[in-house]
Order: sequence, then C-alpha cells, then structure tokens
Amino acid sequence: MALEILDCTIRDGGYVNNWQFSRDLVREVYRALSKGGVDFVELGFRNAAAFFRPESQGIWRLTTEEVLQDTLANIHGARVSVMADFNSIELQDFGPAGDSCVDLVRVAVHKNKVFAALDMMAEIKKCGYLASLQCMGYNTYTTQEKKELLNAVRDSALDYIYLADSYGSIFPFHMEDLFGPYVELGGPRVGFHPHNNIQMAFANSLEAIRVGVDIVDTTIYGIGRGAGNLPTEIMLSYLSEQGATRYNVIPILNCIERFFLDLKQEHPWGYQLPYMISGIFNIHPSYAKDLLRRKEYSMEDIWKALGNIKHTDAIGYDSEIIENFIRQGILGRLNETPFCPASDTNPDETCVAAPPVPYADRHRKREFLVLANGPSLKEKKPEIEKFIAKYDPVVLGANFLNGLFKPDYHAFNNKKRFAAYAGTTAPDSELLIGINIPPDMIDDYVQRSWEPLVFRNVLDADFDIQDGMIMCNCRTISVLLIGIAVVMGANRVFVAGMDGYLNHANAGTALFYDEKFDPQEHELNVERHRWNDTFLQKIDRYIQKQGGEGIHILTPTGHASFYKGIENYL
Repeated sequence: MALEILDCTIRDGGYVNNWQFSRDLVREVYRALSKGGVDFVELGFRNAAAFFRPESQGIWRLTTEEVLQDTLANIHGARVSVMADFNSIELQDFGPAGDSCVDLVRVAVHKNKVFAALDMMAEIKKCGYLASLQCMGYNTYTTQEKKELLNAVRDSALDYIYLADSYGSIFPFHMEDLFGPYVELGGPRVGFHPHNNIQMAFANSLEAIRVGVDIVDTTIYGIGRGAGNLPTEIMLSYLSEQGATRYNVIPILNCIERFFLDLKQEHPWGYQLPYMISGIFNIHPSYAKDLLRRKEYSMEDIWKALGNIKHTDAIGYDSEIIENFIRQGILGRLNETPFCPASDTNPDETCVAAPPVPYADRHRKREFLVLANGPSLKEKKPEIEKFIAKYDPVVLGANFLNGLFKPDYHAFNNKKRFAAYAGTTAPDSELLIGINIPPDMIDDYVQRSWEPLVFRNVLDADFDIQDGMIMCNCRTISVLLIGIAVVMGANRVFVAGMDGYLNHANAGTALFYDEKFDPQEHELNVERHRWNDTFLQKIDRYIQKQGGEGIHILTPTGHASFYKGIENYL
C-alpha cells in the first residue's frame, strides 16, 4: 500500500484553544483536507462524558457521534479518525462502526498501561473499527520493554501501531532503530506522529518514510501545543514534487488564509524555547516551562536541572520534582558539591569548606539599613535619606538600585541579575557576590575587588549562623542581607523598600522598576511572600535571642508585624 497521511488538526490543534473550534471551521477543514488528498482526518478526542469539562472545553474534546454526523452531513470525503486517551475512555463510548461516521479509533497510552490498552483495542476492533495504538514517549522505553511490546503487537489485532515522538526529542538518525523492528514485523501498518520541538518534524518524517513507515501525522499550518507539528501543506507539497498526483495543496492553503492566520495571532504556536530544551532532554515540556516562568534561574541552572530530571525517569510531568529541587536549594548548584561551614572538621565528599567570611563582626554594635527593591524605596527616598543622615547606619543594598542610593555594600546572589546589574554598582560600594555564582562568570562582569557572600544555598532550613556562614538562602537576597547584617555585628537592623510580594498585587510589579526577571504570576508571588515572611520571623527570633531588638521595616509593607514607620525615627 502507498503512504498514508492522517491530518489531526482538530484533535491535536485543539490544545491551543481548548478545542473551541466552530462547526463551520471543522466542516471547512474536513472539506479542504478531503480535496487535498489526505487519507484520514482526525476530528477530535472521544472521551467518556465523565472526563469532559464543558465549561472550559469545546465539543471536539468529546466528539460525540451526533456532533460528527451533523458537522459532516452531505460531505463525502476522507475517512474519519478520533483519538482516545486510555485513561479517560470506556468501551461503551463506541457503538457499532456501521452506525458511526468514525472509521479509525486511535488510543494513546503511556508504557505503564500499554498491555491493558491492547486488550481494549481488540474489543474496539470487534465493533468494526480500524484499531490503532499510539505509544506515547516510546523513546523512553527500555530495551526489554520494547521487546515485550513488539511481541505483543505481533500477536495483536491492531491495524496500526504508532510510535509518537511525544517530546519532539528525536533526530533522523534514530529512525532506523525506532521503526525498523515494526516495519520488519509485517503486521500492523506503522505510523509516526512527529512533534516540532527541535524543528525536526519534517526531516524525521522523510527519514521515517525512507525506513518504511506507512502513515504519518500532520496538521494544517503545523498547529499544535507549543512547538506544533508537521505542517500538512509542507508534507503534501513535498509528496507532489516527488510525483504523487493525488495531492492538491491549494484547498489547504485557502483554509489557512481563511481561518488559521487569525487563529495563530490569537493563540500562538510554533518554535518556543521551553519546547526546544525539553525536546533535547526528552522530558515533558512543563518542566522547562515551570522553571522559565519563575524567571529567576539562569539557563545554565535550567539546563542542569532538566538533565537531572531526565534521570528520574518520570512519566509525564510531576511538579513535586521541581519543588523538591527548590526546597533543597540545589537548583543553582546541580552536579556540584555544596558548601559547608569553613570550620567543619570532618568534611567529606558531600560538601566542601566554604571560603572564610571576611566581614564577620566587622561593624560590631552598629546600626544597619537594608535597602530592598520595592516601590516604596523610590517613593520614600527623601525620608530614607534623612534617616541615613541621622543614624549613619551601615547600608546594604542588592540588585538594581538605579543610583537612588549608594550603599556601603552592594550584593548579588542571582546569576541573571548579577549579569544584568553588576555594571550599575557605585564604585565606592563594596561588592558582595554569592558563592553560588561561578568564578568564571564573576571574571566576565567584575574587574574590581569583591568579597564572597557566604551562605548555604538551601531553602527548606532554619535560619542559623555557623562560622559566619548563613545556613539557608532566605529565599530572596534582601532577606538574606538582614542575616548578613547580623553576621557583621548589627545592633539594630532597619529595612526600607521591603514592600512584600502581595502589597502591589494590582500594580503589576513588586519592584520600583520594571524587570523581566521578576515573575508576575500571583501564585509565585504568594509563595515568595510566604517564604520571606517565614524567614523574617526566624531571623527576628534569632536576633532577639542574641539580645537585639529584632527587625524594623521602615516603609509600608505587607509584612505587617515588622512595620514600624519611618516617621517615628525622624
């Protein structure tokens, strides 16, 4: 048999707009693809009704028989396919094929349930449908798992066996090993569902065809979640150039112009960074998206994290893996040996001694002022200047201060902010640079003296000080600097500009300046605010236990229990 093309625009493209396609669009898509010579048109998911959410999902997430018959009435075109997720389908969702518009039923399944899905496919086949098994994440199967699946497919009633490049992570040179055993099997026709995360969908498909694959999936204009899929119009144009006379790309181009140019403006898809790097590591794209949306980790950190996630052999996406990395504080130092206090008398391979703390007790019994970066730092600038003039505190600042103040110490512990703002520091300010920032990176951006900011890069830990080393990362550098003030010998610690991440929820930013590194998502800001408040409480108790007064936040803040009001000190 000749090569077959299955277009899954409505099913796979539905991820970009929650399957909110009008019946008119679906009807015209089906008409255009049929005229274009496509063999199958996949018109959505078939789900058990219990898994359908009508308040947020369009009808093509359920794709009932009534909807199909109404939409396709009086059009005699390509054969119709629907896909089902094995976890959300029941056998009774398929009546006899003779009463249905559907010709082909495809069931997608991860490897942990693939044999149960084969049993279901045998029952679906008995209903009169063509049966196709879609093996998700096939390139994560072990050698033994691949052998077991191959044997099961050999003895099955399947019409098609699909191997999906679920994370868009494979290259043309993988095709022979991937598809060869199934092509040689001589059983079900072999299908390939490519993704375009690393821009390999077309190249991979051509090589898959050369190896002997029988059917390839495409979508109009490449529509699909994230990086998208193999564009139908490109595949058909190529096949036409190769001499296949049955294909006509013009109806599909008309459909793109009529519907999909505007749709892509409204719901963008295509080449995107998180899908590219997740494709490289063959893991779920939500891991890369999660780390990128937080905006605080460098690409080096994210690259290392994804490499470690790959080795967890996680199936799908598990947010707890990311959260665990963050709580342990290992995200910025993955694959590196962590630091421990300098006087640790028995360091082993699990840690290396931190550098000596040069600033310990340097300003014994002095007043300290920590400058955070909230909007009140700029709004209350005159009052803060009066406070500095009156009390002559040791001033600690961090990240971008835009020349508002010239602190005695200017600190960085975030690689992205260090790279962006190290050149903005005042020449007279002593630089404090976190020991989590690599020496070669420091050499790239700093050509003057600096001192190490010594802390243990762990989030989920109590505040403590050992040999001048703070034993946690305090979540944000402004809170960390309160701890540094204690290490330096503070008598009292005042803070300005620590507005809190909830105080400006409607203003769009928690900083006095616009910064692309600062996440705007409410959920992330709630988390940061909670962690900051937790560490403020811990540091405050530590200071008071040492006989000090605790923390005094001078400017309006969401950390209400620490707010003192700068006017009370002027």
